Formats: sequence, C-alpha cells, structure tokens
Amino acid sequence: MQVVGYRPRVEDHAALLLASDGAVTVERLTPGTALSYGLGDRRCAGAVDGDRHYGCDDPDAPYCPEHTSRWPCARCTGDCDKPIDACDEEHAVYLAAFAPDTVKVGVTRSWRLETRLREQGADRAAHLRTVADGRIARQVEADIATELGDRVRVPTKIAGLDERVDDAFWSDLCAEYDPLSTREFDYGLALPERPIAETLATGTVRGTKGRVAVLDNNGSTYAVDLRDLVGYELTDGDTDRDLQSSLGAFG
Repeated sequence: MQVVGYRPRVEDHAALLLASDGAVTVERLTPGTALSYGLGDRRCAGAVDGDRHYGCDDPDAPYCPEHTSRWPCARCTGDCDKPIDACDEEHAVYLAAFAPDTVKVGVTRSWRLETRLREQGADRAAHLRTVADGRIARQVEADIATELGDRVRVPTKIAGLDERVDDAFWSDLCAEYDPLSTREFDYGLALPERPIAETLATGTVRGTKGRVAVLDNNGSTYAVDLRDLVGYELTDGDTDRDLQSSLGAFG
C-alpha cells in the first residue's frame, strides 16, 4: 500500500490517499484516529484518477518529472494572456496570517476564498479586494508581495502551531491595508507546547491544520507535513525509527 496523495483540511479534516493494486482508498485523519504504519521505500506516487491509481516505478519522489504537474499561475504576476478559463472569474486578494507574526498575500477565485484559507491553515485572514479577473488579481498581489511576500513554508507554520497571532501585529496590518472583512480560524489543536516536526504515520491524530497533521505518540506530539508522506510504501505496525521525544514525555 502506497501513499499517493493527501487532502488538506478544509471543511472536514485532512486525509491520506492510499493505493493498493490500482484502487484508491481514503484514510481520514479525524481526531482520535489511530495510525499504525511504518514507512518503507519511497518512489513516485504516479497518478490518481478518481478512485483509480496508475503506479510508477521511478525512484524520484514524491513525483517523477512525468507525473509532476505545474500550475500555470503559480508564479504569475499578471503579465499574461489569461491562459486558463478560471482567469476570467472574479478573484479575491487576501492576506493570510500564521502565528505568531508571519503573513503572506494571496489570490483565489472569490467563491473559493474560505476554502483556500483553510487549505493553507491560516490562523487569521483579511479580504483586501475583489477584482474582475485573475490577471488583475495577480498584478495587485505582485505589488503587495514586494512588502509582505507571497509564500509561507510549512516549517514556519509548524513553528507557530502552539501560539496565537500577535494582536498588535495583526491590528497594524489591518490598519495599513484596510480590509473589506477579516476572518479568524480555530483548528482545535490546543497544544501546550510546540510539536516536533517529523515524518511518520504512527500515533493518534490530535487534529489537522491545512496539510499538517498533529499526532500523539508515546507521550510526545509530532507535526507531520502530509506531502512528506506521499510516495512512501506503508507497512503494518508502528514505526521502528528512533524518534525525538518532547520534554513532556519524561514528566
């Protein structure tokens, strides 16, 4: 059985997509779910089409060049001819904040705003503008990104999992950019200390935030970037690797 994809937390909790003999099943990561998988070899995750999986033996992981998809808008700054149909839809420009004081600007189709923020695991968000199409949105985004940036790496998000967004930091941002509306998200993790970043599929799910799953294992709490699991073969039974333990595990 191989991990061939994941679903970030949106309305429901995150999930792993698992494939065996060409069939895809979903392992939902709801709180209280017990995972008991070891990690075997890792290779390209191939392709998923609905509930069917098309395997690939290439050793490149999580995807080989043939199975790496490239979203045409990923680095767009609005200097384009709107190459995809979605470019003509109404777009929202937003700020997404991550505890304690990291922020990025982003754009998405207006009807996906809440979904996009949850996919990223944002703690707070500000809807700055609504514009007619994706090209205008990317131009606005590129201008704001020179000051705030347009990416936040997962390790930065994990580093703030046990914290809240700094109120003064957020108030200053909102005063400067005068948003149309703001949002605040609670993922129910209630972490007393920062979890340890690890790649494992063993433990009890405490909760999920975007594409990060938080697992309790032997008195320690771990944060797992689900993308880091893609491509691994899963074996039955807990991991046999030595894991770093939190100080709380020795209390």
